[in-house]
Amino acid sequence: MGIWQSLTGFLRKENTVSSAAAEKIIEEPRPPIDPYPLSPYVAWAGRRNRDPILSVFKKIFPASGNILELASGSGQHINYFAPHFPKVTFQPSDYDTDVFDTIKSTRADKGNANVADPIRIDLTDPSSWPAPADKLYDAIFVINIFQVAPVSINDGIAHLASKVLKPNGFVAIYGPFKVDGGYTTASNEAFDKEILAAKVPEWGLKDVRDLEKAAEPYGIVLKERLDLPANNFILIFGRR
Repeated sequence: MGIWQSLTGFLRKENTVSSAAAEKIIEEPRPPIDPYPLSPYVAWAGRRNRDPILSVFKKIFPASGNILELASGSGQHINYFAPHFPKVTFQPSDYDTDVFDTIKSTRADKGNANVADPIRIDLTDPSSWPAPADKLYDAIFVINIFQVAPVSINDGIAHLASKVLKPNGFVAIYGPFKVDGGYTTASNEAFDKEILAAKVPEWGLKDVRDLEKAAEPYGIVLKERLDLPANNFILIFGRR
């Protein structure tokens, strides 16, 4: 049995515990939707999803190595995860350098010596990407960007992954998604309608199949789709 099939079984067993924890957090009033990395909404969402995500990462992250986060924003996730992996070096990154001071401040507050200084990565500009000759990564993760980003961003994620991942490395993408053109739950449909009502180009839930199509030209394929609480997924991509 492969690691991803084993993990799916683990998540089924753990689902009741994770769901109960998520429900407690969901009770916290939700601020208005605002994708700005330092907004109250993004902070609220991070508090809601960090423990279910961590439960998966504890199963799939290596005991030691290097892990890159894309679109780190405030750094709330990477700084929350880092203490659980003391022999892993975490690399935060973002397009917006204005968030770097917040990432470093949180790192200092938590004493996370295994979180590196943030680097700027523009997923549409390969010249901004880290050089494979300098370092290869065991894993790349990204959390909650696709409801406010175009599917084409996965071109950049897959292209970057094809260059800087170790041979058995993987990409973990967390968020709500449609599947085969349909919603997996009524709550995700309502959430999507709320996002679309803002009438911002490229906002809205994306389809897993469209992400697969964007990644395929770079030899990056979907390995597993993992169900998490609050109707979200972790999509695991790796080399073909």
